[in-house]
Amino acid sequence: MSEKQQTFKHESLQDQKSIQDMLKSISKAIAKGELTFSDHNSEIKLEPSGLLNLKVTAKTEEQEQRLELRISWKTSSDSDKNTVLNIE
Repeated sequence: MSEKQQTFKHESLQDQKSIQDMLKSISKAIAKGELTFSDHNSEIKLEPSGLLNLKVTAKTEEQEQRLELRISWKTSSDSDKNTVLNIE
């Protein structure tokens, strides 16, 4: 049975200290293997495990600079764990 797709998005203006605190919280949650994001509109729970893919993009334009961090991983179902490799 496949899980339904969920998306969580949040955008707000924050100071540097608040961003640092959020990044520290994300780091601790990744180490724990459980991330929960929520605001007054929605909530999503993620369970990072195994190898994680990290994509970093930094960009500068005339009036704006941007840093994007993307962390992704594959989730495995119980059927994936029970797959047997046969070699003949």
